[in-house]
Amino acid sequence: MYDGILQTIVEMAKSKKRKIVLPESNDKRILEAATIIQENNIADIVLIGNKEEILDNIAKFNINNFSNNISIIDPNNYIKKEEYINTLYELRKQKGMTINQATELVKDYIYFATMMIKCNDADGMVCGAVHSTSDTLRPALQIIKSKEGIDTVSAFFLMESKHKEFGENGVFIFADCGLNPTPDVTQLCDITIESVNSFRKLVNANPKVALLSYSTKGSAKGENIDKTLAVLNKLQSMNIDFDVDGELQLDAAIVEEVAKLKAPNSKVAGKANILIFPDLEAGNIGYKIAQRFGDMLALGPITQGLNKPVNDLSRGCNVDDIVGAVAITCVQVED
Repeated sequence: MYDGILQTIVEMAKSKKRKIVLPESNDKRILEAATIIQENNIADIVLIGNKEEILDNIAKFNINNFSNNISIIDPNNYIKKEEYINTLYELRKQKGMTINQATELVKDYIYFATMMIKCNDADGMVCGAVHSTSDTLRPALQIIKSKEGIDTVSAFFLMESKHKEFGENGVFIFADCGLNPTPDVTQLCDITIESVNSFRKLVNANPKVALLSYSTKGSAKGENIDKTLAVLNKLQSMNIDFDVDGELQLDAAIVEEVAKLKAPNSKVAGKANILIFPDLEAGNIGYKIAQRFGDMLALGPITQGLNKPVNDLSRGCNVDDIVGAVAITCVQVED
C-alpha cells in the first residue's frame, strides 16, 4: 500500500493495533480512510456521530466495503456521557466552567473524542479534514495537556528524500513547522527534546540534531545566533543522550563535504537527521521548499508534546493522508 518510511510506520501500527477516534464522520474521505484502516488492521477505528446518518452517508458515497468492525458512538446516548461531562467539569471548573457548559461541550464531537482519550477509552485522535487547527487542538491542550516536563506542544514534519545519502537513509524530522511562531530558548529546547523522542519512535535510529541558522560556528554575528547558542548551551547542560550542535547552516548540517570545511570537529555536521528551525516562518518555508522543489515526502504536521496523541489534518488532505496520520498516531501512543 505504501513504501519507504510510511510503510515502516504502517507495519509498526499494525503490531500495536491502537484504538483511534475519528470525529469527522460526515466526511467522505474520513469514511473511506476508516474502511481502509480497519480492512488492513492498522488500527481499531471509532467514528463519532449518529449511526443512521453515518450509514446513510456510506450508502450515498458508495462505500461498499465498510467494515462492521468499525465502532460508531453517538455522544447523545453513550453510556459514559455523564462521566465525561463530570470529568470535564472537574478539569475545567477552576477556569470558570459550569456543569451546563461542560454538558454542551461534550455534545461537540471533537470535545467528546478528546474526553474518550482522557478517560482511556481511546488511544488517540485524528481530526482536521473539515475543522481548523485551533478547533482540533484546543480541546487537547485544555484536557489532555502537555507531557510532564514539557511546556511546549509543537508540530513537526516527517520528511523523506529520494537522496538516501542525506539524513537517516533520506529521512528527517523538521521542527517546529506548524505551531510556535517565535519560540524562545526554553521552547526550542522542548521542541528539540520532543523531536528526538518522535524520531526514535517513528524512525528507530540514532538522532543527530542540527540547530539551524544563517551562520555556521561563528561565521556571522547577531541576536538570533546568540539565541541558538543559548539553546545549545541549555541542552548540553541537561542530561541528554543525543548529539546536538549549532549554529549550523543547512548545507553544513546535511552535506558531509561542506561540514568538513565549515564544522570539521562537529559530531552532527554533515550527518544531521533532525533539523530544528529557529522559528515557524523558517520551518514552514523550509519544509515546503523541500517538498515542492526537492520532491520530498512530507508527512504532517504531526503534533508532539501532548500526554496522548492528537493529530491535525490539512483540510486539503486526501484518503492516503488520513491513513498515514492514523498510523503515525498509533506509533506515537506510549506503551
